[in-house]
Amino acid sequence: MASSRSPESLPELPEQNCEYREVQYWDKRYRDSADSAPYEWFGDFASFRALLEPELRPEDRILVLGCGNSALSYELFLGGFSDVTSVDYSSVVVAAMQARYAHVPKLRWETMDVRALGFPDGSFDVVLEKGTLDALLAGERDPWMVSSEGVHTVDQVLSEVSRVLVPGGRFISLTSAAPHFRTRHYAQARYGWSLRHATYGNGFHFHLYLMHKGRELSVAQLALGTQILSPPRPPTSPCFLQDSDHEDFLSAIQL
Repeated sequence: MASSRSPESLPELPEQNCEYREVQYWDKRYRDSADSAPYEWFGDFASFRALLEPELRPEDRILVLGCGNSALSYELFLGGFSDVTSVDYSSVVVAAMQARYAHVPKLRWETMDVRALGFPDGSFDVVLEKGTLDALLAGERDPWMVSSEGVHTVDQVLSEVSRVLVPGGRFISLTSAAPHFRTRHYAQARYGWSLRHATYGNGFHFHLYLMHKGRELSVAQLALGTQILSPPRPPTSPCFLQDSDHEDFLSAIQL
């Protein structure tokens, strides 16, 4: 899903992948590109709309994690889903989005760390994230063996997602990470949800994971979840990830 941008309009990349985890990097990036068009990680709304919309209802209270300057929240609103709250830990981009969509007062934007959400339990029917977990894991040295710190970071986010979802709520994660890397993170019984996987995109495929709170994981998924600190078997032949968004870290983000 190649970006349509010219090289001159692309954001400045960090010197090290681990900087993708730091709010300082994002504040600077968004400050330097305040007037730029939305940047879409892993495809725009049209590329996964057919998979996403059947899981949504017009009355759903939707939370978008790590919204950045993506147009996803606005496109959800245009698609008939008017109750959308978007959070990001960069106050710079939150202020920019509040200004950009000031003509849509129903859209809410808040500065918040996805690892410690400031919402009461059961506040949302749907939680969406697109590339946020990927960015938090970008500094991992070995894509086959996630560090205990990385596992803890993902667990903080997923625990918060489960907490703010109502019974019957859905968590939808859009990512470059294939099932043999990401399933073990999602497949934890303590989150209280089921897990389903789909792919989208033309040529190169991205991944959509759907978690349904109140349903159960399969025995096979639970078994994968117990291997969270164990490396999965690497492929028998090289597997190269297309740098579809012109961001270097995407070549090693299969976590």
